[in-house]
Amino acid sequence: MTSPLVSALDLRELLDRAEAASPVEAIDVMADAMAEMLSAAEVWFWITDLSGRAVARFGGTGANAARLHQGGAEDVPVVPLSGTVYERVLRTQRPDLRTVGGESRLIVPVADRGDTMGVVEVHLPVTPDELAVAGIAAAARALAYVVVGARRHTDLFEWAQRSAPFSLAAEIQRRLLPSSFTCEAGQFTVSGWLEPANAVGGDTFDYALDRDSLHLSITDAVGHDVTAALLATVLVGSLRNGRRHQLALRDQAATANDALVAHSLPGEFVTGQLARVDRARARLAVVNAGHPLPYRVRGGEVGVIELDVDIPFGLYAGHEFAVQHVDLRAGDRVVLVTDGILERNAETVDVEALLAATADRHPREVVYTLGEEVLTATGGDLRDDATVLCLDWHGGPSLGGRERATDTVGRAR
Repeated sequence: MTSPLVSALDLRELLDRAEAASPVEAIDVMADAMAEMLSAAEVWFWITDLSGRAVARFGGTGANAARLHQGGAEDVPVVPLSGTVYERVLRTQRPDLRTVGGESRLIVPVADRGDTMGVVEVHLPVTPDELAVAGIAAAARALAYVVVGARRHTDLFEWAQRSAPFSLAAEIQRRLLPSSFTCEAGQFTVSGWLEPANAVGGDTFDYALDRDSLHLSITDAVGHDVTAALLATVLVGSLRNGRRHQLALRDQAATANDALVAHSLPGEFVTGQLARVDRARARLAVVNAGHPLPYRVRGGEVGVIELDVDIPFGLYAGHEFAVQHVDLRAGDRVVLVTDGILERNAETVDVEALLAATADRHPREVVYTLGEEVLTATGGDLRDDATVLCLDWHGGPSLGGRERATDTVGRAR
């Protein structure tokens, strides 16, 4: 028998109402519609802070988002995550249901392809059964798509996620990071995290997926603040431009290097690693430009991937970077780091031991844990950005590796 709560939820109507609203009001409109359909006392969307350590009650019944937009940010509740039910739901990606005094509180994750955006909290007059919980979780997944679409048109989401003001350097650095820190796919999961130093150190990470390849990069610009951020901007912009022109990995590196030489002063450079995963052949191609070596977890064993070290980007125009190859096996975990993870004031962090201890965790949790450990080891006094990019290779076929149907003149359909 269908749960009456599930019957009441009409996902199509929820999305239609959200789409008809402005991007600023879409979350509140969808929350009001959910409350109406479920006879819920309250429906709230808690958005994760950019620090990863708090959630803010961004939208929901009571026009939370509208009030924030009108300048009432100080009235919007912010809850530190540590030890809370919100943290547990975000970490486990599982719903939490509690009933007290005849009222039920259900908290479900809001995520898109593994990228955690926050949670939905629903206060219900009855205790939902498993089918109803699943239906409300489906509505939360639909909300994730609304968030992805709406945030392209407004700064409101960014504003709500900032527990502290951003410097100009931090603002520039933020724009260089991918819009989603995690991506789950059949063959792989990739996740990144950046712990900024007190004076932004110019770190970045990036990834992009195409039909046959997964592209990864991690970079660290010399210096701090705006100077480092501008160096990173030139390099990352050139790398993306080369990638979007479908240049080979060696040519992406060469073009970005020459761009940095042309737009920087002597002595300014960026270290980094560029990687391309051949999804059909399960092979990783790497350019290592003066950067700390990556780690690999394979069969429970943790070790460094031995690579030759090339010169950093930006030293000499016309340099030809070497491309090195690493085979991937199903179950492999590859972790790229910047030297902020290895700095002297973070020397108590045993990266290999942490990777061994977190071998069974989602990459999203691995990168966050490494960042937390560095922050703890330094007492919050990071002298350089600490950045991590984690790739889990699950294996299996890729779309690009399958035969594609062709028409009578032999072109792929």
